[in-house]
Amino acid sequence: MNRLFTKLITLTLLVMQPLATKAKALPQRGSGEGAFILSLDDCIAMARRQSVDAAVALGELKSAYWQWRSYKADLLPEVSFSSSGSYNKRYTSYQQGDGGVSYVRNDYLGLNGSLYVTQKIWPTGGTISVESSLDFLHQSGTSGGNQFMSLPIAVTLSQPLFGVNHLKWNRRIEPLRYREAQARFLTETEQVAMEAVSLFFNLIIAGEQVGIAEQNLRTAEKLYDVALAKRQMGTISENDVLQMRLGVLTARSSLTNAESTRQACQFALRSFLDVETDIVPIEPKVPTRTLPQPLPCREGSNCQQTTEEADVNTPLPTEEGQGVGLHLDYEEVLSHALENNALATTMRRRQLEADYNVASAKANRRSVTLHAQLGYTGMAESIGGAYRDLLSKEVVQVGFSLPILDWGKRKGQRKMAESYREIVRGQLRQQAQDFRQDLFVLTEQFNNQAEQLRIACEADTIAQRRYNTNVETFKIGSISTLELSDSQTAKDQARLNRITSLYNYWKYYYQLRSIALWDFERGCDIHEDFERIIRDE
Repeated sequence: MNRLFTKLITLTLLVMQPLATKAKALPQRGSGEGAFILSLDDCIAMARRQSVDAAVALGELKSAYWQWRSYKADLLPEVSFSSSGSYNKRYTSYQQGDGGVSYVRNDYLGLNGSLYVTQKIWPTGGTISVESSLDFLHQSGTSGGNQFMSLPIAVTLSQPLFGVNHLKWNRRIEPLRYREAQARFLTETEQVAMEAVSLFFNLIIAGEQVGIAEQNLRTAEKLYDVALAKRQMGTISENDVLQMRLGVLTARSSLTNAESTRQACQFALRSFLDVETDIVPIEPKVPTRTLPQPLPCREGSNCQQTTEEADVNTPLPTEEGQGVGLHLDYEEVLSHALENNALATTMRRRQLEADYNVASAKANRRSVTLHAQLGYTGMAESIGGAYRDLLSKEVVQVGFSLPILDWGKRKGQRKMAESYREIVRGQLRQQAQDFRQDLFVLTEQFNNQAEQLRIACEADTIAQRRYNTNVETFKIGSISTLELSDSQTAKDQARLNRITSLYNYWKYYYQLRSIALWDFERGCDIHEDFERIIRDE
């Protein structure tokens, strides 16, 4: 719920900004009139830089960062100054020695100033403070005068005994919470790339469908003309002519639907990349390789290879036997995921929080607090005199609270905390099993997708050749319209399967990156300089 609330707040702030992120220039003009070519690498880079999802992820990171800073500051000494003043003029009752009561006037001016230095002691959970103060009192009237009381220095210790040490538990939990937020930011950044890949390939597929529909319409019109000529010669039936005419109408309808789908995909990609909708259309460039172009290794990372050493420009396979891609070992992927993924940190944090709740419930059975103060004080009618002939000031106070009869309330709270801890342990074990299983399936899907892509490329080539052959065969009257229609459908589906297979390859790749937070091409962690990111913003 906290993460959902943070996302809603961030989105609201983004919408309310009147000068939101301007549309950025697309990389280069395309071959189509008024179009811009957009490669997949550029699309992913733009999504990470200026998409709304990326801004939301950054907002969540900032929130976690300042929570972490607040926790760190809470462990440092705190210096504070307080001051107060009051004027009082009133009559109060006064009982004399003989039992009579009279009213006396009380007219005075009081001022106070105190300087404190407070430090929390995390190993014990106590607090130590150093105080210095000065009080001034001016009494009006015939017997009035000035009085000063100084407290040059006083050291105060407040120490809970037999209770839970909240500071010590926070020192174990809060670092995990911030590390979890960092890993979640990296994961969400990779998920932004996954969404960019999805929308990018949706536009490619929509464009392919438009191209297929245009080609099918041209072919249908040509074949319809051929059918009319054959009908005049009496070599085909009227039913075949009507079938070809119906094919023309179907092709026109398919083209209209495909163009509408492409416009919708254009709008979806523009909206995600946060670019203006009234600029020239985007022309996505079909990747000719199966791995993303790696960026230079970040300073301080543990990359094991350079960009020149990484074989990332594998061409898109078009012939039988041409292999593609990268093979990943499940155990290696799992090792990186357990080390880097936010889920692993979340599991450790939730386990500690459950243990903390149990410790708090047990400590709630009794409460003992030690309060001790040691210092010096002085009083005089002048400021200088108040700091001479100082007197010692010593205060020791011990307070405790022990329940005598609570009808099992505290025992019930402890049992509830212990039961909840067992529930958390069971949930974490199930999450760990599901995590390993899903990661194994995803790794196998990625490894198999390279072969699926090779098969789809070969099938696309064969289906296109078969269709071209059937078109020429139909012109000489050797096959029926039904066979021609079947080869056309197979050709269209094979082309779309090829693009879809390439999309699935990229999708699985970025899914693995988002889970393992590991760059499989360069052999290093996916890492960011979080301090720089926060500072630059």
